[in-house]
Amino acid sequence: MRIAIAGKGGAGKTTIAATAARLVARTGRRVVAIDADTNPNLAPALGFDLVLVARVPILATTIVSRRFDGAALNCPLDDVLDAHAVSGPDGVRLVRMGMPDHAQEGCLCSAHAAGSALLAELGARTNDWTFMDLEASPEHLSRGTARHADVLVLVAEPYYRSLEAVRLQARLARELPNVKLGVIANKLRSTGDTEAVSEFVDGLGLPLWGQVPWSDDVTAADRLGLSLIDHAPGSAVVDAIDASVRTLIELTPNETRSAFTTMERGSNPCA
Repeated sequence: MRIAIAGKGGAGKTTIAATAARLVARTGRRVVAIDADTNPNLAPALGFDLVLVARVPILATTIVSRRFDGAALNCPLDDVLDAHAVSGPDGVRLVRMGMPDHAQEGCLCSAHAAGSALLAELGARTNDWTFMDLEASPEHLSRGTARHADVLVLVAEPYYRSLEAVRLQARLARELPNVKLGVIANKLRSTGDTEAVSEFVDGLGLPLWGQVPWSDDVTAADRLGLSLIDHAPGSAVVDAIDASVRTLIELTPNETRSAFTTMERGSNPCA
């Protein structure tokens, strides 16, 4: 199951991606989290040791080759993960997509290609889960970075600019083949917020896969440099994301879904 998470900047994509990844990992599933934002922040949201993460190389562009049907890994998936992933809390393995090293160095086409190729290969592991945290820009859609996702989640805040970003990205995402598309509403403060997002999502003809309330726990965790699930494990936000994960489980094949019936929280080009 490969889940890509998109939306406007600041909508809460990273918090939702990180918390969902930790929750799924606690079921005993193998989870890979891909930070596909060129301004990476997934590591602290997952609760990784930042000193350790700083020593992990970014996903090297040399691991991919260009083909007629797009970029593909040119070395075994396990070798790529061994060389470019680091394990953290609950066994989640983190991979970081490339980011610019210098100003005016050009586009990040190769970095997007590497992330896309890795996501494609991870699809062969039917009982494993991958969470890809995308950047706020629709560039990941125009470049097809998330085209190999099984599910694309658009995170919507109950505000005009966030909803318009969802509208734009939904239009583009509908052109991706074989991708299930839906919305998680985030930062809901009132019944009015919930109704507004629900009406908007209905108007787009999309399913609403979750409703996450506003909570000061999220900002407090960020201020302390902690993951939400470690800082406030029993918070309403974690509970709501957990409910969304259970909804996403229903989108998986039956043989995969059965593993979640009792969820508990609790020089080489490859190198």
